[in-house]
This record gives sequence, structure tokens and C-alpha cells, in this order.
Amino acid sequence: MAMTMTGEVQLPAPREAVWAKLNDPEVLKACIPGCEELERTEDNGFRATAKMKVGPVSARFKGKVMLSDLDPPNGYKITGEGEGGVAGFAKGGATVALSDKDDGTLLSYNVEAQIGGKLAQLGQRLINGAAKKLADEFFANFAKAVQG
Repeated sequence: MAMTMTGEVQLPAPREAVWAKLNDPEVLKACIPGCEELERTEDNGFRATAKMKVGPVSARFKGKVMLSDLDPPNGYKITGEGEGGVAGFAKGGATVALSDKDDGTLLSYNVEAQIGGKLAQLGQRLINGAAKKLADEFFANFAKAVQG
């Protein structure tokens, strides 16, 4: 099952500060819903473990995330994949762009993902709703982290 999601969020901080937080594993770990572990790897990426519940399916996903097309402090592309055992798998990528707006920074994102296994059997509406909820939660947490 494929899924796309786009959005933007206005952050009350300069672009350089937002960029620094987007690349800080401690900040990201604190902002990602259900994240239990997030470690930087040598190859411009992270190793992660997150516990998620979507409808009746809950699982602990382990995966890898890679950053590419780095253009500090304007944006990057993030790609990753996670394995959740019998719950299934998720893989995909996002383009993240930062621009100056209203004495702060506008963060725009464009996500494309694919999921399989039990998760994919839950149906598009439930999956899209859960993905939007996770994204909203992440960006609300991230906005707080950026404000300090």
C-alpha cells in the first residue's frame, strides 16, 4: 500500500537553528512519537527503534534512516525502512525544505511511503489517519524543541 503526505509548519526560529535541531539525534528522539532508540551512524544516517500502535496492530519497528542531498541550512532528503515483525514493514522517504518566513522558518515536507504486512490490511483510511496523527505529533513536539 502506498501513501503520500505533504504539509508545512511555521517555526519561530531562524533557519540555522531549525537545521541544527533537524540533525540532532537527541532532539529527534524526543520528538518522534514512540521512539525508544535513535543513534547516529557513520554514514549520514540513524539507527532507530520505535513502538507504534495503529488501530489494533501494535509493533516495535527497527530500522535505518539515511540523509542525502544535504543542502545546509535549506533541506535534505530522508529515506528509511523499518521492520515490525508480523505487523509488517514500512519504507519510504521525505523531502524536507526550509525557507525564511515571517521572522521564522517555514518547514515544508513531502512524504512517500509504502507499507506491507498486517498494517497494510488495516485499510487506507486508518493508515492515512494514523500517519497524519504521527506527523502532527512530531511537528508539535519539534516546534516546542525549536522554541527551547
